[in-house]
Order: sequence, then structure tokens, then C-alpha cells
Amino acid sequence: MQRRLLVSTLAVAVVAVLLLGLPLAFVLSRVRVGEASQQLKRDATTLATGLQQRVDAGLPPDAGEVGRSLSDRYVIITERGAARTVVGTAPPPHDTITAQDSTRDFTVTVDADDSFVTAEVLSGLGMIGSVALVAIVVAVGLALLQARRFTRPLQELAGAADRLGSGDARPLGRRYGVPEFDRVAEGLDSSAQRINELLAAEREFAVDASHQLRTPLTALSMRLEEMIEAANYPDVVREEGAAALAQTERLAEVVSQLLGRARRPVSGVPSLASIDDIVAQQIVEWDPAFRRVSRKLEVTGEKGLLAYATPASASQVIATLLDNALVHGAGTVTIRTSETPRSVLIEVRDEGKGVPPELAPRIFERSVTGSPNGTGLGLSLARTVAAADGGQVVLVRPRPAVFALFLPHAAAGASDTPVVMGPA
Repeated sequence: MQRRLLVSTLAVAVVAVLLLGLPLAFVLSRVRVGEASQQLKRDATTLATGLQQRVDAGLPPDAGEVGRSLSDRYVIITERGAARTVVGTAPPPHDTITAQDSTRDFTVTVDADDSFVTAEVLSGLGMIGSVALVAIVVAVGLALLQARRFTRPLQELAGAADRLGSGDARPLGRRYGVPEFDRVAEGLDSSAQRINELLAAEREFAVDASHQLRTPLTALSMRLEEMIEAANYPDVVREEGAAALAQTERLAEVVSQLLGRARRPVSGVPSLASIDDIVAQQIVEWDPAFRRVSRKLEVTGEKGLLAYATPASASQVIATLLDNALVHGAGTVTIRTSETPRSVLIEVRDEGKGVPPELAPRIFERSVTGSPNGTGLGLSLARTVAAADGGQVVLVRPRPAVFALFLPHAAAGASDTPVVMGPA
């Protein structure tokens, strides 16, 4: 591209010089010839006037002597009633400039070779050529500067586009002071940012999906193990199979929610739901896991509470809190339900050491965990899922740990109109 810019600029400069220089050279030659003719005319007038003044003063005209005053000219003096006087050498007939003037008694003709005019014309043309050459050199220099100015941004923009196409979404982060280039750079940077956001969202979704699926899969695995151990007791196998089927259905709901989350920000519309049913389902799923490690899972509090929630989302949040208590807590885990004037409260508490003081303010941030083997995703996801239903997950007390899920409050028989809530 640099060569094309240079060649095109040089061509434009040459054409401009020719368009200006040729007419200027023609005008200059005509001006020089005109000036030479005027000079010869003045010489002829001077000679004729001088001769006439001598005659008028009663002096001999002495035409030969007067004519020799123009030593480089061919002079013909014609006196009335006398012989013609010729001074100098006649120039070639085709290269002659002639001027003539007359008085009462004399006619003076002055001829000159046009070589002196040619020399002046060539001198002027040489000056014009020098100026044209300087103009072309300046144009080439400016073309080189412009080529460098345009070529480098284009190369960098092309390189950024190639990197973007190959999956390297680093932003260019440069501007060049040329509006067109800057708009292209801004477009590439915006595309790189969108690609980075999409990749980050894809990675986050993969991590969230793996975490959200791990909990129901763990519970389902425990149910299947219970069925294997109780293979000789059909009633127990039937009961465990029904529970495993319920867990499979919840797993399907989790997958549907994850797919909905990938397609749109909100996975569903909350509706009036029974808190007793949601908590009972979690007891059925998690009681075997607690019994396996010789721990208890208890439910206390008010019954018959209703709240606006998506049952699958509320179940995920409670399952996350129970899983957190199972892995990081100790002793009996208690699920306590209650209501306040503005919300329905579901508390999950255990008898362990609780949340370290340094982690308590950041416990709901991603990648914050108190265990070396933890992912730091569970509580963050729980808060996000609860917020999608208009709820909130909070740490009520760090030691022993008490987490609470606040859901929008609804009294029995209330209309299905969601109430915007805050924790009581």
C-alpha cells in the first residue's frame, strides 16, 4: 500500500506540474519575444530621432557612425534623397526579429538574431523546471509521510482483525487521530469486548451448571446406594425408588432452569408456593446424607406458610444451604420457618464452628470459601437464584452459622400479585 500511495501521489504531482508548467513556459516565451521586439523598437526610434535632430540642427547626419552605436544589431538607415546606409551583419532570414521607425527624413530598420531571446527563454524555463522539481520532491516527501501515517494504522487494524478472527480477543486500545481509522479501531475494540463477555459468560455458565448439578446428583446417588443395600426389602426399595424418581424430576427442573438462564436473564415467573412442600422435599432428599454421617436434620417453626417463589429455585437455594451445612458444619442441622410482616423466612443453622470472621463480609462473593477443597460458588449462586425470584439470602449469624432465605410474603388466600420485599 505504501508503494501505491507513493506512486499515486507522484503521478498527481507530475500531472499538476505539467498542467501548470507548460502554459507558464509558453507564456514566458511569448513575453520574452515581446520584450525583445519592444527593445528593438526603442532602438530604432532612438536612432531615427537622433538622426533627425542632427539634421534639424544643421549637422551632417553621419548615419554610419550613428548606426554603429548598436554594434550587435543589423541596422538599415534610409535617408530621403540619399543612399541607404547598412551597418552590421545581416542575421539568418528565419531567425530574425525586426523593428522599424521613421521620422521626416529618416527610416531606421533594426534586425537582430533571436538567439539572445532564446537564451532568456531557456533561462526562464530552467527556473520553472527547478521549481517543478522542488515541487515534485516535496510531494514525494509528503507522500512518504502520509504513506507511513496511513500504512501503520492499517497494518495494526488488519492484525487486530486477524487476531480477533483467530479467537484472540485482546482489544487494540489505540487511536490514531484519523476519524475513519478511529471508528474502525473502536468497532474492533467493541467486538473484542463483546467476545470477552460472551466467553466469560460461557465459562461462568459451565462452572455454575456443574455446581448446580452436583448437589442433586449426589442426593440421587445416595438414594441409589440405599436401594442397593435394601435390595431384599421390596417396601424399602419402592420407597427409595419413589424418592429417587422425585430427585430425578428435580434434577430435570435444575437442567431446565440452567437452560433458561442461558437464554434469558430470568428463568421463570414466581408464583404462590407452599413453603412446607418445598422444605419437605428437601428433607426427603437430604435426610439420608445426614444419617450416613450420624447427624440429624430437623424442621421447626410455623406451618402453612405461603410465599412467592419458583419452587425449583427455592429448592436449589435450600439444597445449597443444606449442602454447605453438611460439608462445612457439624452437629444437628435445623430448618426453621417463620414469617415477618413483609417476608417469609427460612433459616438453616448448624452447630459447627461457623464462618471465620475474615470471610463473613465476603462469604457471598464468587470463589470465596473457607475450605481448601471448596469452589466458592454455592452461596454466590444461591444468592443469585434467590434474587431472580425477588428473594434474598443473608448470613444471619456467623458462629454458629445461621443462613436465612427471605421470600416475598403472602398470607393464605392472597391474590397472585408479587410483593417486593426486603429482609425483616
